[in-house]
Amino acid sequence: MTSSDDDYVYDETTGEWRPAAEVAAAQAQSREVRDASGNLLADGDSVVLIKDLKVKGAGQTLKQGTVIKTIRLTDNPEEIDCRHDAIKGLVLRTEFVRKR
Repeated sequence: MTSSDDDYVYDETTGEWRPAAEVAAAQAQSREVRDASGNLLADGDSVVLIKDLKVKGAGQTLKQGTVIKTIRLTDNPEEIDCRHDAIKGLVLRTEFVRKR
């Protein structure tokens, strides 16, 4: 029987086998998502728009100061998935939001 301490993952960039816990920690650290002010964002946070944004495909403009609740992080650290009453499937760039 193997424990989680015995699990290794092949790192394609270095060509080495690394402990799974070490790889998981590195991935979590590299996934840090920060807002325009440098604050760390997490799933479920609320953010405020710092600039008026025209939303492609929706024909609307989200005004500065609009509060977006319950964000979700994506694989891209520069984008967050959001919900807004009038727009479904909204993705915002982190450079245009500030943590509330």
